[in-house]
Amino acid sequence: MIVVEAIQKSTGFLAKKGVESPRLQTELLLAHLLKMPRMKLYLNFDRVLTALETDHLREFIRRRGQREPLQHITGSTSFCGHEIAVSRHALIPRPETELLAELGWKFLAAGNRRPATALDFGTGTGCIAIALAAKCPDARITAIDVSVEALALARSNAVRNLGGERIEFLHGDGFAALLSEGRIIQVPNQISPAGERRGASLREFDLIISNPPYIASAEIDTLEPEVRDFDPRSALDGGADGLNFYRRLAAEAKPYLKTDGKIMLEFGDGQADDIKKIFEGEKWIVEAVQDDYSQRARILIAHK
Repeated sequence: MIVVEAIQKSTGFLAKKGVESPRLQTELLLAHLLKMPRMKLYLNFDRVLTALETDHLREFIRRRGQREPLQHITGSTSFCGHEIAVSRHALIPRPETELLAELGWKFLAAGNRRPATALDFGTGTGCIAIALAAKCPDARITAIDVSVEALALARSNAVRNLGGERIEFLHGDGFAALLSEGRIIQVPNQISPAGERRGASLREFDLIISNPPYIASAEIDTLEPEVRDFDPRSALDGGADGLNFYRRLAAEAKPYLKTDGKIMLEFGDGQADDIKKIFEGEKWIVEAVQDDYSQRARILIAHK
């Protein structure tokens, strides 16, 4: 079988399975298999696939036909110019999150902070933290996540893209991951992870940045199979109305943010007004609600 025949047959198969953009998906999988840029396929339409290549392509197409995400099949995705490994343990990075990362690194780079500090809340694959560290090499980046498996993936991605221990990775449920001795400020009556009340020393950051779960629980089963069946539910489920993590961040983040620091959060379609009210209700000053590349409100920026 030659390349053009493989593309035609695979495209037809994926179309019948309801896969969006089946021709593009086929070409991306074939280009990955042959280790060449997708556009170079057009210069190789008459290339004969080996038996082994044909078998691998059939397996790729079978998996894609079962609605497994293309990124899981290829093993990675591009984010802000970095190759980020993905798995079922973390949300696949979305293109709109690149804008969130860009706003974050521009803020860190623009200030006179030496060194600037940032907290990636719920780091997942580590994509945001890696982008910040790459663009702001003098900044101190901390990334936290409740998932041990996600943190292992994020660490691996950091080594792959940054070549060393440039990011501090901490495991824990939200800000509890930061609780330890010898921190900068004192907050009385903090509840420790073990449950006892005590004075706890906490860190402050110039930037808190996050793409938290924001899908309403009841809506998850209505999502496309690529999301519903392959992204971890914990990275999707934002509670009954999708806003649980925004309430938590609005209520808990202030002690961890410097006086002139900012919080930047991605959110879902139609959530802008409700999230703005949540933060204003906790006495935050909402500076802006930023649109994404498709002109949808997507990112909230606020300060104390």
